Order: sequence, then structure tokens, then C-alpha cells
Amino acid sequence: MAGCATPMGASPVADSGLTALYQQAISSAIRTDDDRKSDPSRKPLDLLQFAGVKPGMQILDVAAGGGTTTQLLALVVGSNGKVYAQGATQRTAIEKRLAANPQPAIVPTVRPFDDPVPAGAPLLDLVTINLSYHDIANLPIDRLTMNRRLFQALKPGGHVVVIDHAARAGTGVAETKTLHRIDEAVVRDEFRQAGFALEASGDYLRNAADARDRTSAEMERMSDRFALRFMKPRS
Repeated sequence: MAGCATPMGASPVADSGLTALYQQAISSAIRTDDDRKSDPSRKPLDLLQFAGVKPGMQILDVAAGGGTTTQLLALVVGSNGKVYAQGATQRTAIEKRLAANPQPAIVPTVRPFDDPVPAGAPLLDLVTINLSYHDIANLPIDRLTMNRRLFQALKPGGHVVVIDHAARAGTGVAETKTLHRIDEAVVRDEFRQAGFALEASGDYLRNAADARDRTSAEMERMSDRFALRFMKPRS
């Protein structure tokens, strides 16, 4: 895949025919103008390819916010799949989105971050955390507990994809509040501690011109971002 580095394993996407489905989802008329404005910086085609999203998948979108990523995922998984749009509180933005264009595949889910998986959900194929892990790091929760809960909720061979604004190496979580960035090494280590294996990293959101010393918002949607794909081992 263009723009992705997969040094520790092949991409989960093997069917090139999925590209047409991804393009159809991205061009869907139900996506908002704000969604489309964010596409150049979020690169939704690369996201869908990197995550290996397929029809029928069971997905948890952690910290789903207004539902930009959730809706895109739901357009791909279709009527046989589900996307659980998790947030710690009820969100009017996602309710407004669904009121305008109902999607049965989307299940708004109010759950605490340390136990984000809805009760009764089947084993998941994929978990996404898009530009929110640094925010979760600011909350008074145990991230190891959260990540272990995600591990339990996934099928063997299932994936977690984490995308976030990159902080300077060695800063840990010191700049999650001030610059809204997180050290990539922290994310790698925390998911490994929960039992995950790092399968691949993607460079499609990298920006070498970003010195990572300003807030991510100041970068006009061009902050340097990492993309990591973790896998729950099959055995």
C-alpha cells in the first residue's frame, strides 16, 4: 500500500477490490462538508486500507466524538456489520448525524474509557482510536486497564489502530495537555504491556516539516502523526 510501512507483518488488506468500496464510502453523499474538509489531513482511503476494514466487521470506535470516523467505517461494514461509537458521555453531534442519515450499523455507546466495550457485544474484529489517545491520557483512568479490556474484547488476530499527533521523542505524556500530542513510544509500550503485538506502522500522515513544538491545532491540520496497528496474537 502506498504510504504505509509494514516492517512487522503484511497488511490485513489482501483484496484490491476493496479499494472501490472504500472510494464509494468516502464519496458518500451522507458525509458532511466538515468531514470532506478534513479528508486531506485525515486521508480516509489510507486509514481504511491500513485498518483493513471489510464488510461485516464488528468494530469499536473509541472516543468517537462527532462520528467522522464512525460513519466512514459504517459505510464500509454495511448492514451485516456494526460500529460501536463509544464516548464517556452522550454526544449530541453524533445523534444529529444519525438523525439526518440513520445508519443501523452505528450503535452509539456511552461507556467509561476504562471499560469501553458495550455489554453483550460480540467479539470484535477491529478497534480504532483516531486522534484521541492523547486526550484519554489526560483523564484519571488506568490506560492499562482500558487496553487490556480491548484485548479481551477482540477476536484472536483482531486489530487495534491508533492514530495520534506525534510529540517529540522522550517527552512521554508531558505534552498531552499543552501541545495535544503524545510520544509514539508511550503508545507502543502501553499496548505491548496489554498483550498486543505491534504489527505495522503507517507513514501516510507523517510531516517531516513539523518540529512538534507547537500545539497540533496550530499546524493547520498538518501535524506530524503516527499510525500504529496492533494485533491480538492468534495463540
